[in-house]
Amino acid sequence: MVTAVAKHDGCVLHLLTLSYGQRHQVELEGAKRMAQVLGAASHLVLPLDLRAIGASALTGQQAVPKDRPARERTGGIPPTYVPARNTIFLALAAAYAETLKASRIYFGANVIDYSGYPDCRPEYLRAFEQVLRLGTKAGVEGRPVEIKTPLLMMTKADIIRLGLSLAAPLHLTHSCYDPSADGKACGRCDSCLIRLEGFREAGTTDPIVYVSA
Repeated sequence: MVTAVAKHDGCVLHLLTLSYGQRHQVELEGAKRMAQVLGAASHLVLPLDLRAIGASALTGQQAVPKDRPARERTGGIPPTYVPARNTIFLALAAAYAETLKASRIYFGANVIDYSGYPDCRPEYLRAFEQVLRLGTKAGVEGRPVEIKTPLLMMTKADIIRLGLSLAAPLHLTHSCYDPSADGKACGRCDSCLIRLEGFREAGTTDPIVYVSA
């Protein structure tokens, strides 16, 4: 979705996808197809195996929570939290942006549907921009990379409506934390539940295939 926003803003798209040992590897294929459909100038898939660090249901054997009501999804940090993932991802994106002399990083963080991840909050993102101003060549030379988070304060339903208005390929998007072996979304993890609720509130049907919904 955030890629479609960047294209709408008139940006030349250089996409970065991290293959970090996540159990939802199906998102990698979706990212490749998204790059083709949206006409990206380049798409770098960077291997980064965070399974060696562990401590997350997304990179280890710990079970992904299923069928949690909304009140549980908004309380505490869930086991799907990957230690410092967004800090690692944004640092790599900033390094790549410097090599491209890019001025912006588009990042799809969302705080309204926040599920307990501390690295999706506005204060975290503003602090990271300060890190880039102080700790990169571009920053100290007065050309700091800006982190754009156009989805940050939007509800899931509003994000879906935006996607429809931009003709974004929503059928290529992937949210599930625990897909089946053939890539179908489980329909029961926190991410699937939030996504399905968003489509219902937007008054439209999710185009992806679910095992259970």
